Amino acid sequence: MRPMRSFGGRGGGGLPGLETMASKLAVALVAGSVLFHLTKGGQGGLLLLLPDVVLRRLLLWQPLTYAFIEASPLGIIFGAIIIWSIGGYLESIWGGKRLLLVGLGITALAGVVTALLAMVVPGATTQAYTGGNVMTTVLWVAYGLSIGRGETNFWGIPLSGNALAGIGAGFVVLSAVTAGWQTQVPDLLALGMVFAYVRGVSPRRLMLHFQHWRLQRQLKDRSKHLRVVPKNPNRPDRDQYLN
Repeated sequence: MRPMRSFGGRGGGGLPGLETMASKLAVALVAGSVLFHLTKGGQGGLLLLLPDVVLRRLLLWQPLTYAFIEASPLGIIFGAIIIWSIGGYLESIWGGKRLLLVGLGITALAGVVTALLAMVVPGATTQAYTGGNVMTTVLWVAYGLSIGRGETNFWGIPLSGNALAGIGAGFVVLSAVTAGWQTQVPDLLALGMVFAYVRGVSPRRLMLHFQHWRLQRQLKDRSKHLRVVPKNPNRPDRDQYLN
C-alpha cells in the first residue's frame, strides 16, 4: 500500500530547499510577477502571452515568459507555494530535468498552440494571458495522476490522487464556464497535454508509433508485386523442395 501523501495539511515532509528545480521555478514565478507589475505600464505587457501578435510581430519569447507571471497577489503567493511543494515531490520521483520539461515545457507548448490557434481562428483568443496559473495547474494535475488510486491528503481531507487531479481540472473547467472558454485557452490545452503525458503519450512514444506505422506501410507496398504460386496437383509434395 502506498503511504499517504499530504497536500495542504500536516505531514508529508517539509518544503524542498532553494537549490532544487521546484524552488527555482517558484522563485522565478515570484520574480517574474513582481517585474511585470512594476513595469506593466511600460514594457511589462510584452511579458504576457498575446496570441494575436506572437507570430505576427515575432514576440517569440512570450510563450516562455508568460509562464512566470501571475496577476493577483494571492495567485503569486499560492502559486509559488504549490509549485514549491508539489514540484518538490515530483522532482523527488522524476528528477529536476523532467520536472522542468513537464512544468515549464507543457506551459510553454500550450502558449505556442494558443498562438497558432489565434492564427487559425481569428478573434478566438484576443486577450493577454498569464501563465503562472497554467504551470500550477499542470503540476497539480501531474501530482494527482502520479499518485493515481493511492491516497493523499488535501487540506485534511483524505482522497485519491485521481480525485485531487480532478479538483485541479475542475477549477479550470469552472473558470471556463463562468468567465468564458476564451479566458482559459492555455489552461485547457495544458490539461490535455499533461494528462496525455502522465498516461504515457510522450513525443518519443509517438515517434515510435509513427515509425512502426511507416514500416508497416513500406512492407505492405513491397508485398503488392508478390503473388501466390498455385499448387500443382500433378506434383506431389516432397521434403526436398523445402530445402
